[in-house]
Amino acid sequence: MEAIVDTVVLVTISVLGAALARRFGLIAPLVLLVAGLGLSFVPGVPEVHLEPELVLLGILPPLLYVAALRTSLPAFKDALRPILLLAVGLVVVSAFAVGAVVHLLLPEVPFAACLALGAVVAPPDAVSATAVARRVGLPRRVVTILDGESLLNDASALVLLRISVGALLGSAVGFWDIAGQVVLKAGGGLLIGLLAAMGAAWLHRRIEDPLLDDALSVLAPFVVVIVAERLHTSSVVAVVVAGLYLGHRIPYLLSATSRLQMEAVWRLLTFLLEGVVFLLVGLQLRELVAGLETPPATTAAVTGAVFATVVVVRFAWMYPATYLARLVPRVRAREQRPAPAVPAIVAWAGMRGVVTLAAALTLTEYENLPGELFVFVAFAVIVLTLLVHGTTLPWLSRRLGVVEDTSAQDALAEAGVQHAASRAALTALEDNAGGAPPAVVDRLRALTDSRANVAWERLGNQAQETPSAAYGRLRREMIAAERHVFKVARNEGRIPEEVLTRAQRELDLEESQLTRSDD
Repeated sequence: MEAIVDTVVLVTISVLGAALARRFGLIAPLVLLVAGLGLSFVPGVPEVHLEPELVLLGILPPLLYVAALRTSLPAFKDALRPILLLAVGLVVVSAFAVGAVVHLLLPEVPFAACLALGAVVAPPDAVSATAVARRVGLPRRVVTILDGESLLNDASALVLLRISVGALLGSAVGFWDIAGQVVLKAGGGLLIGLLAAMGAAWLHRRIEDPLLDDALSVLAPFVVVIVAERLHTSSVVAVVVAGLYLGHRIPYLLSATSRLQMEAVWRLLTFLLEGVVFLLVGLQLRELVAGLETPPATTAAVTGAVFATVVVVRFAWMYPATYLARLVPRVRAREQRPAPAVPAIVAWAGMRGVVTLAAALTLTEYENLPGELFVFVAFAVIVLTLLVHGTTLPWLSRRLGVVEDTSAQDALAEAGVQHAASRAALTALEDNAGGAPPAVVDRLRALTDSRANVAWERLGNQAQETPSAAYGRLRREMIAAERHVFKVARNEGRIPEEVLTRAQRELDLEESQLTRSDD
């Protein structure tokens, strides 16, 4: 009973914090992180111990999966080179740099243990990147690179963490051992993700009930993770690959009802999980401070050095990785040379998150590691990168001019494709209109013309009310009147509840379409 109450309290606080952030135009994860930090010292607030398995196997899979579902596969493939340079190259360099700095400050700690801490703090977090980068309004390619990096870097960091822990325990870590582990983890995860995605696609094609489609979609990331972990491969790679594949294929696999319902389900789940995750991170502060036995000066020195190292190394890596590759003629011909401000923004967007904390908590299992110190350092890096980078990233992106408003371009592209789609719809109407009442055909033709006109109207002067906007405003008033009549009839007993529910659903669907046109 107590666990249920604590869970309800945490979810309630996260919802209220998110509502507060939206009310004042703040970034919800940062608000919830600060709230957790403050609440951790409030008497009576439940003391929640974050279990690594809960994060890595319970919270991370659905968040990674839905992030991959929403990632454009063509854009991901187009940005694969910078994504891999960040997700693999930068993780390795950052881990070794942090390991060297920590070993210099704590020479009594084996280098393999310091490297383990480096692997823990090296990868930026998928949840943090998605939550902050999209809110800032960064260019679409920059968001794709940050999303792709955060989707894949956990896998390389966790492999490096296992290698460093193995070296600490005396296991062989020669070149071929490392190469074998990488192939087994990454290659196995890739294969499992593809097989799972193809299996889920086969089931989606044959499922006609939207509820079953939703259930399958929610279960998919957990099944993939369990299978990958059982086979000792990278569960992160498996989930990401499955999400990318299915996200690209969803328009061909699901009915319209299933897609709408699934989008609503995932929006709710990610909203709750992201809120609880950042709140939980903040709530760890009291327990971590209480468990520290290292002198404050040493703790501050190691924390400051690690934070500075991950920031400096990321900046030092970004510019060579961005511009040296463009010395290759094929790369130079395919990709535009970005302005110097773009690598700076990507470097500044390296927020860490809950995966770093979960990985750090696994280090407390080994006796010859300063586990409490390393966990606190990892926690401090999360808080500092989120608060320092997360709060200043919007200002910095505007200051450097690295913001992109694609609404006009998107509207123009949509209008062009909608024109072609309307012509195809009219052709289909003419081919299949035989025997249909002329009034029905005229109504469908007018509806098609209206959809094409709405797309072009978005390019016009928004100061004046367009015909479609006037239609939406008036139709909403009419729907409200219809809905009121049905509710009065239900209250007076002239229709049963089922009739009201059915009529209200039809009116709600139409009103939601009007809202989409307004947006």
